Amino acid sequence: MSCNCKKPGTGGERYVPVEERTGGTSVVYFTRDLSPEGLLMIYDKVSDGLTGKVAVKLHTGEKDGPNIIPRPWVKELFAQKLDENAAIIETNTFYEGDRDTTEKHRETIAHNGWTFAPVDITDEDEHALLPVKGGKWFENMSVGKNMLNYDSFLALTHFKGHVMGGFGGSNKNIGIGCASGTEGKKWIHQREGSDDMWSIAEEELMERMAESTKATIDYFEGHISYINVLRNMSVSCDCEGTAAQPVVTPNIGIVASKDIVAVDNASVDLVYALTEEDHHDLVERMETRHGHRQLTYMKELGMGNDKYVLIDLDNDGQEITPAFAVKDVVPFEG
Repeated sequence: MSCNCKKPGTGGERYVPVEERTGGTSVVYFTRDLSPEGLLMIYDKVSDGLTGKVAVKLHTGEKDGPNIIPRPWVKELFAQKLDENAAIIETNTFYEGDRDTTEKHRETIAHNGWTFAPVDITDEDEHALLPVKGGKWFENMSVGKNMLNYDSFLALTHFKGHVMGGFGGSNKNIGIGCASGTEGKKWIHQREGSDDMWSIAEEELMERMAESTKATIDYFEGHISYINVLRNMSVSCDCEGTAAQPVVTPNIGIVASKDIVAVDNASVDLVYALTEEDHHDLVERMETRHGHRQLTYMKELGMGNDKYVLIDLDNDGQEITPAFAVKDVVPFEG
């Protein structure tokens, strides 16, 4: 399913400042309220297209993972805003561990307390192929077949660093999180013929990830929204569980949009708007892994706009800059 027909792009180590971005503009909502109430408030701003049976894609975590979105927040979201047709969706992992088989994955989900809503491991039984329109690495992406049972999709993402992707936002949550464990994830991470399951990195990895994401968001076109929670942002992904590096980046807030490119760009911009001392570790992780290629390639694929207006829900919906949004953040003290 991979064509390997073109060389990857470059520049993923470089942050593209807002003033250098061109093209259309999208809306991103922002709140500093890191609580169930804050999540409910910002959900309302992007929920109008979420109709019918709603898939909520979030990272349910490795056993006892310390940094995932708090379960009580998600429980309140389901209780207040989502009906009995909604479910959390996941897929099994490519790497060996507590989530690489459905049996182990379900035990980990229960251990972590995700018992208040259905959790659908979408690749439990079968995979399905979704087309990748305009991709250079893939013609199709393998996803969990059960995902096609849903009418709408909410990407509820814990924004943080990532050991290979540089950062994990909505793109990573969907591109890796919806790809099937034994097929799609392998296509993204492992070069054909290689014994190294992590043989694809930097620009090529970011591009493959984005193409995987595009397959899913095209499928749910008009019925998909994105929420990124910028809290407990280690340089490590939640897939590292209790082995994640300590959190040193201040908590910022929650952003939401109907544009995946805008919401991930806004999240990165908010991190860069912090002081050098506060953002050093996370910025270094983004740049050394060439993570910014996620953003530029999504734009090249026509997945959204990297320019946006940031709407401050805590201040009567006024338009603000990322620098204004983070001016009062409290340094993280552990």
